[in-house]
Amino acid sequence: MKRHEAREKALQTLFQLEGTELTINEAMDHVMAGENDNFYDLLVQGTYTNMATIDEKLVDHLENWSIERLPKIERTILRMAIFELEYMEDAPARVVMNEAIELCKTFGDDKSSRFVNGVLSKFTDETAN
Repeated sequence: MKRHEAREKALQTLFQLEGTELTINEAMDHVMAGENDNFYDLLVQGTYTNMATIDEKLVDHLENWSIERLPKIERTILRMAIFELEYMEDAPARVVMNEAIELCKTFGDDKSSRFVNGVLSKFTDETAN
């Protein structure tokens, strides 16, 4: 599976987990239908496990927004991107940002990609310094 497809499926899994009674394994089985992909597993497990820490980092880069007020799709995409940027050394920041923007264009509304780009730009600018 290509990384872009794995990111799409990870987004669907993490989106599904929020606000449901599903376990992480049930959500993964539902989305993957028996398929296995190491990158997908790492992205879902890592984002889900580190969500509290990711949210702390994310909240510092939101202007006039709280985590709870963010639309669910943008919140999930931002969490995944920050996981990749912070925890995965083989993920170049530009690639992660471009992938997040593409996910917004596919799953979000007209303003999603600009919003996510702005938040991730602040995040990567700050972490680069």
